[in-house]
Amino acid sequence: MSWLAATASPESTQQAIGYPSLFLLVFFGALVPVIPTGALVSTAAVVAFHQTSPFSLLLVFVTGSLAAFLGDGVLYWLGRRGMGSKNGSRWLEAIRSRAPEDKLAQAQEKLAEHGVTVLVLSRLVPAGRIPVMLACLMARWPLRRFARGNLPACLAWAATYQVIGILGGSLFKEPWEGVVAAIALTVAISAMPSLWRRIRRTTTA
Repeated sequence: MSWLAATASPESTQQAIGYPSLFLLVFFGALVPVIPTGALVSTAAVVAFHQTSPFSLLLVFVTGSLAAFLGDGVLYWLGRRGMGSKNGSRWLEAIRSRAPEDKLAQAQEKLAEHGVTVLVLSRLVPAGRIPVMLACLMARWPLRRFARGNLPACLAWAATYQVIGILGGSLFKEPWEGVVAAIALTVAISAMPSLWRRIRRTTTA
């Protein structure tokens, strides 16, 4: 046992803990949309960028996209169960509570016009995932059809936030500095839609 402890590098130990933690956090973040999953992937990408293993960034991408895909699938399945129940479900109510009427109507209109393309783009738009998911539920999309469109959406989402993390990691020598930069970028991206709406309201008022 002492020989194993001596030969285990801190990097391998960090990976053994970090990737399962990333998977669980992104998975539950897809179910409960209050966890900043994009920032998690960006932060993990910063750490992976500074590691010596050439597969670290690939593992972050695979872990983040797989966790997001499975989390979305479970949430959609729970939402379909709620749609088929007379009394609904708390998961369906949670989805509806995070989809304002104006955003839902817009998502339904775009989904009817462009189909799966809207589902792919919804994960790249801050606060766009839940209204489009609810629109798919109300359109009675089967789980298989939703999963086919959601797979490229999750891959594009993980790649986008990983690029943000790589940019943050490449700008600074210390990993913690890159983490701060990546978090700042993800927060700025998330705040852009609400800031744009405020600007439009003030200009049209």
